Amino acid sequence: MSSPSLDNISLPPIATPSDPPTPKSISSDATLDASKNARQIVRLVQCPQCSYPLREPVTLPCGNTLCKTCIPELHYRTNISYPATANRLQGFACPFKTCGKEHAVGDYSVDVVLNKVLDIVKTVMEKCRGTTEASIVLSQVQEVDRWAIAGISSLHDDLVRTRLLPGGRLLATYTMAEMGELAYDSEVMYPAMGSSNETEELDTKVFEHLKESARSEMDCQVCYDVFLDPLTTNCGHTLCRQCLHRVLDHSNLCPLCRRRMEIPPGVSAQQASSNALLTKLISSLCHEALDLRLESMRLSDMHDVTELDTPLFICTLSFPCTPTFLHVFEPRYRLMIRRAIESGDRKFGMLLYNPSREPQGELGRVPFYELGTLLHIVNMQLMPDGRSLLETVGVSRFRVVRHGVLDGYTVGKIERIDDVSVTEEEALEAAETSSIAGNFSAEGYDTPPRQSPSRESGDLPSLQELNSIPTKELMDIGVRFVQRMQDNSASWLQRNVVHAYGECPDDPALFPWWFASVIPTSDAEKYKMLSTSSVRERLKMCVVWAAELEAQRWYASPSPPLSP
Repeated sequence: MSSPSLDNISLPPIATPSDPPTPKSISSDATLDASKNARQIVRLVQCPQCSYPLREPVTLPCGNTLCKTCIPELHYRTNISYPATANRLQGFACPFKTCGKEHAVGDYSVDVVLNKVLDIVKTVMEKCRGTTEASIVLSQVQEVDRWAIAGISSLHDDLVRTRLLPGGRLLATYTMAEMGELAYDSEVMYPAMGSSNETEELDTKVFEHLKESARSEMDCQVCYDVFLDPLTTNCGHTLCRQCLHRVLDHSNLCPLCRRRMEIPPGVSAQQASSNALLTKLISSLCHEALDLRLESMRLSDMHDVTELDTPLFICTLSFPCTPTFLHVFEPRYRLMIRRAIESGDRKFGMLLYNPSREPQGELGRVPFYELGTLLHIVNMQLMPDGRSLLETVGVSRFRVVRHGVLDGYTVGKIERIDDVSVTEEEALEAAETSSIAGNFSAEGYDTPPRQSPSRESGDLPSLQELNSIPTKELMDIGVRFVQRMQDNSASWLQRNVVHAYGECPDDPALFPWWFASVIPTSDAEKYKMLSTSSVRERLKMCVVWAAELEAQRWYASPSPPLSP
């Protein structure tokens, strides 16, 4: 009789922490039984790679967690010139099948919260194992691999392990994992031994002790409530998604350690993957607190549905990270600004006027363009007649979802527009430039020569040419152009302009916004930048604008044309 074909066997699925939940999928699990679900509980603290209880756990950008020592061998990353910081030169391919992407060394640190929780789990288990009650109750734990579950245990009988260990099912199963004799994807059986009531009572006590001891570590240090949709940053600290989103409105420094988070200005936490393991631990150990938090969030969402909470100034074009200076004289806007300051928020949205009433998506033919910039009031000089001079700085981009009128000025419900993550930014550059002969890295790169646009015709680089240029070189082209214009005393780069907007920044994430603020290009062209999603995409726009402006000068100036 031939052995069964492995291709035709349908193995039962094993729950893994490799699928980060979305906010809509968050729910508490109040049904876990300490005895019946002992294997499920223990799997929560096992490393999917080595099967031991997690040691120095690291949560990757994809939301998956493994031991620090289980991180695959590092390699040097190629075809990436931005951001190309020292901690992003090396990386590894994610070992989780649901991800498979490349992670940089700077993407992760030891997960502070999980490290503390796992230390608590280990301490509680050791303490319970030393009690008289645990020494009296013995449990037999028999590993059952996935083949056995499928009904073909004969293939791996030699690997199945059985241990007689002190304690109930929960404690014994954890001990077996600690011994390295329980594979992560294996199930277990508990052959009957002694009184089941004693075992269940001990399991319940251990589980309750675990929940009580770990509860204090499950609170966000920003909102001081149980984590809701937790995100772990590259420095290893964890915040609620909403809390991290609010932090990024003001700073890209971690609020706990002040380390720079690897998120460019303007990017929020919306696209980041949740900490899948911590989410499951909270659902298992703190389900009552999570239920209360979810109910509070539901009531808050119901309240927000009809709330138009952002004042909107329909006037001009503004950009993130750059200043906007305003002379406020209309009574309706004077009232709006006064309320913004008195509320303590000091923020309002700036929208470009839409004179031709071009349709704006679901908003229809409104008197403003739907994309804008949230501004923070830095300083206000109030004049005797009630007028004011405002100095503001751009915080983030947004899209108007709904709008209305309050006391003469427009108010609206807005949704933030975010950039792709640093990892996606790097992947975009690598994909577009990988066809270039030779690789390049942060330390240097080689590219094939590109032909400059014709001086006579003023031809712009083709899209294919533009895509092949490394991000760092796109930035260099823009900076060289600005320097050349300053050397030629271009009128749009006079001293008062530089004084208002600052010197040309050397940060590729900031340069496009600065460049768009000072270059004499139509607002219609500049407005397109508000809908972009990556630094590289914006730098390409800057190169095109620079080439167009230089082309206009070819007939009046002997200076050479812009060359990529």
